[in-house]
Order: sequence, then C-alpha cells, then structure tokens
Amino acid sequence: MEIVERFLKYVSFDTQSSEENYETTPSTDKQFALARYLVEELTAIGLTEVEMDEHAYVYATLPANTDKPIPTIGFIAHMDTSPDASGANIKPRIVENYDGKDLVLDAEAGIVTDIKTFPELLDHVGEDIIVTDGHTLLGADDKAGIAEIVTAVEYLIQHPEIKHGKVRVGFNPDEEIGMGAHKFNVEKFGCEWGYTMDGGELGEIEFENFNAAAAKFEITGVSVHPGYAKGKMINAGLVAADFINRMPANETPGTTEEYEGFFHLTGMSGSVENASVSYIIRDHDRQRFEERKKFVEGVVAEMTREYGEGVLKLTLKDQYYNMREKIEPVMHVIDIIKAAMLAADIEPKVRAIRGGTDGAQLSFMGLPCPNIFAGGLNFHGPHEFLPIPNLVKGFETVVNIIKITAER
Repeated sequence: MEIVERFLKYVSFDTQSSEENYETTPSTDKQFALARYLVEELTAIGLTEVEMDEHAYVYATLPANTDKPIPTIGFIAHMDTSPDASGANIKPRIVENYDGKDLVLDAEAGIVTDIKTFPELLDHVGEDIIVTDGHTLLGADDKAGIAEIVTAVEYLIQHPEIKHGKVRVGFNPDEEIGMGAHKFNVEKFGCEWGYTMDGGELGEIEFENFNAAAAKFEITGVSVHPGYAKGKMINAGLVAADFINRMPANETPGTTEEYEGFFHLTGMSGSVENASVSYIIRDHDRQRFEERKKFVEGVVAEMTREYGEGVLKLTLKDQYYNMREKIEPVMHVIDIIKAAMLAADIEPKVRAIRGGTDGAQLSFMGLPCPNIFAGGLNFHGPHEFLPIPNLVKGFETVVNIIKITAER
C-alpha cells in the first residue's frame, strides 16, 4: 500500500529534535535530511511553489482546479521526533491481523507491549498495525501526519474531477520541543485557516490544549575539599535535589489527568560545582498557568534567601497557549472536520489535548489551526504503534476536508 510505504520511508530518517538547542532552528541538523527529501517528493508528485527555507521549513501548493471562489486552506505536520526516545535506526514491523494478545517486540531482550498496560491495543484486533522492535520510538508522531497529507494531495492531483480550491502544505521541525511554529511563515503560507495532522487515535479533534512554559534552573555551587568543607561548600547537586523536593509531588504527569495541570521534570544533571534542572509547566486554565509560574519563581526566591545570591538562576519561557479562544470565533472549521470524518465513516471525538501542538502557536499567529488525529498511539517511546486503517482514514479525512471546503 503506497501510504504505508511512504510512512516507512519517512521513519527511516532520524529526525529527533533536542531540548538543549532551543536557540537554533532546527535544533538538530539531521532534520534537514527529511526536509530535503520532502522537497524532492512534493516536486515529483506535481505540487507547485515547493521550497525549503534556511530553518528546514518546507512549503508547497496544490493549485486550485476551479475558478469558483474557495478559501485557501492548509495542512501542517512536523518532521521531528521526540527527544524522549531514540529515533535512530528505527526497525518497524507490520503485525498482520493483530490477534489481541501481548505483542513481543524483542523476545531476546524481553520487551513486550502487554495489553494490561496498553489496553488500547484491543481496539485494533483484526487490523494490521505497525510496531517497533522495542528499542526506539516509531515516529508516527508525526510522520503519519506527513504521509496522510502527501498522499491526499497526490490523490487529488491524480483525480482532477474532484474540484477544490488552493491548498497549502507545510512541514516543520522542532514541534516536540515546543518550537515548531516559532519560525513558521504564516504570511507566506497565505491560508484563511489550517489543520495540523498531529493527534492520536482515530476520530480525535482537538482545539483546546495546555498553556505551556519551559523552566530551566542553573545552579552554581562552591567546591571545597570535603575534609575542610564545613560552612563553605555549596553542593550544586544537592541544591538541585532540594529544589525538586520542593515541587508538588502530586502534580506531575503521572498523577494527573483530563484538565489537571502539572510540573514535569524533564532533565537533570549535576556535580558539586554546577547542576541544572529542567521542567515543563502545563495547565489548560490560563490563570492557573500563571499561578504555576509564580509558584516556581517563589521557590527560587525562597532558596536564594537560604543559599545566597547567584546560586540559582531561573530561565522561564512561555512556549504556547490554549488555542480555544482563537478557534471558538471560527467554529465552521470544526464543523468541516466533523463532516469530513462522518463522510469517511469515522465518529468525531472532540477532546482537549494534554499537551500541545503547533496549531496552538499558529492560532495565536493569525492562522486558526485545530488538530486532527494522525492515528498513532503510545507516542514518544518503544511501545508506539500505528494501526494501518487509522493511517488510511487520516488520508481520507484530508481529502474530504478539501472537498467539503470547496462544496460549501
């Protein structure tokens, strides 16, 4: 199946982004390789205005094939994979006619995706699904979205009897570190609205997401010979541990759900002289989000009084905001998604994202941009899998959105 082969080709590229390189776009040079490949592919299938800018953002156009005035819409997906798990040397495998039992990914290493831990597998009994070998993530987040978009526009080129307006596609780096939309050229994209294909399970529609910030704490200690350190040493590693202990233990990703926000420890390193701690801060409610940031600032201020000036340095940076306030005035874009899914025999499922998407940032940049399922599950780790029927339905949804936009 062409869409499957396309997806498997995309995951052969290691495009892992890096939280250590926020100031560079893309955060890893290896993302350029997939960007260049997409430029070649989009040109080969017949799109126009195909280009890649200096930051690895790829843009292209499916020209209108009718004189009827139709809004220009866009479809967007990200090329990078999560820093949480390796994206190098991915070895995908297709499990045909999944039987509902635990999935052995690597028997020798004892790596198993078990249905007790991952009961969502049971929703896909009898389907062909793509899995990993247990040592990397798969990359359905978001290479499934790219495959669905590319296959959809290719299909429309091959079927000129389906009338449509101008459609733009955009593929960007660094979504997984919250920086994917920061250098997206909304003006050049030139759309009235857009859609990111970056959700999970079949039928998901998301236009509400976390407000998000990244916090990094750099700690400078005082190193003294341990035999003579009393009253003099400040152990940066212990200061980092002290900071972590002051964070709410019941407000983490592992202890919250639905609309509950959290503080998430994403990285730590240290020695006596220097240490660093990284957190991400999330909440759907804007007021509670601001309160969370003030709480962190308060902890730093309290510890500074205890340890002294210059020991702790906090860098706090907002990443994106809840897109709901930008989508509600243009709810027809949601109505079109629902109609497109129903036309593909998909039950629409509106839900809030316990995370973020490039569409959130783009919505605040003037491009209303809700998020649609891409079909994969268990993102960011070796138990990620992609039901092939979900991939096909994603492609059908994109085609239907384009058709319904033209009809309305």
